[in-house]
Amino acid sequence: MPELTLVPPAAGAAWSPSPLTTGLVTLVQAVRGYPCVSLMMTTQPAPRMTPGDAARLERLRLHALGRLRTEGLESRTVVDALDRLVQEAVTAPTERGLALYASEALARSVRLPVEVEDRTVVDPSFATRDLVRALHRTPRHVVLSLSAHRAALFDGQAGRLAPVPGRHFPLDLRTLETPDLATSMRIVDRALGTHLRLHPAPLVVAGPERTVAAFTAVSRHTGRLAGVVHGAVEHSTLEDLAARTRPVLERYLLSRQDDALALLERRAGAHRVAAGIASAWLAARTERPEMLAVEEGYRFPARLSVDGDLVTPAEDTEAPDVIDDLVDELIETVLDRGGWVALVRDGALGGHERVALTVRR
Repeated sequence: MPELTLVPPAAGAAWSPSPLTTGLVTLVQAVRGYPCVSLMMTTQPAPRMTPGDAARLERLRLHALGRLRTEGLESRTVVDALDRLVQEAVTAPTERGLALYASEALARSVRLPVEVEDRTVVDPSFATRDLVRALHRTPRHVVLSLSAHRAALFDGQAGRLAPVPGRHFPLDLRTLETPDLATSMRIVDRALGTHLRLHPAPLVVAGPERTVAAFTAVSRHTGRLAGVVHGAVEHSTLEDLAARTRPVLERYLLSRQDDALALLERRAGAHRVAAGIASAWLAARTERPEMLAVEEGYRFPARLSVDGDLVTPAEDTEAPDVIDDLVDELIETVLDRGGWVALVRDGALGGHERVALTVRR
């Protein structure tokens, strides 16, 4: 990974929430240096943070400040960054979750489309598992909205939709003067193919059943079709279209989870699986990671040996030498070394001690 130069915001600068993207996750994961303070909490979606959520966030802030004070690490940069992020968060719109990150090098707030476990983490790196989980739950995709008269294409990420840039969409099909619906759909498919060649992503097709059927019958770009949404969508708001798309994506993700478990079973037969947190951690550092499967609710506070290879469970999670959640660090290590991560339902990996890593030959 190329080295990133991270510069903290200037005093008084406005820190608006960062959009949840793969690039943002990479940026946050690149930060190293004690202390990195992470505040994670579930929020109620609202135009402005509710008083109850604001009170919970303030308790998390005070907890973080108490830990810094106890360890003699009250960096003015970190404290000021954390205070500013909290102040701005309580006056801003909320979604289902919130992550605040403050260190000497970086200050970011991220609204999340998923609920999280309320917690304060003070570690040598930020807690990013919930960012990864949110991306996993709401992968980047495109939504093709169809009617008899119009075709529009939207980029989807982290629960939001936005019109794709460029001149190919939207298409007014009435101006095409085509002899039939199938011919119109072929023109739409060519425009879709132009976009997907530059921006490959899973596809959701939405529209009246007859129009969707006509499109899928002629399309050459349904190799990554995540699913369809039937019904009139031409006049839907982006929020409504995103809500109707969400169940399709959830079914698509279940199929991806099944694929991950099937891969794990195949690799186990070839003796290419490191099961359990200690084995997976060592393999992630010393072998070539392929796929990490981890149960969504699994967390593991730990101490590491001097060389960083050996894992010891820890109960005193607020001790300075304890990593609050080694699973977070494991996810970052696998991604950094070219592997991919599958977050699976709790209980799916009972035979593998809740976490397993497949390795390449």
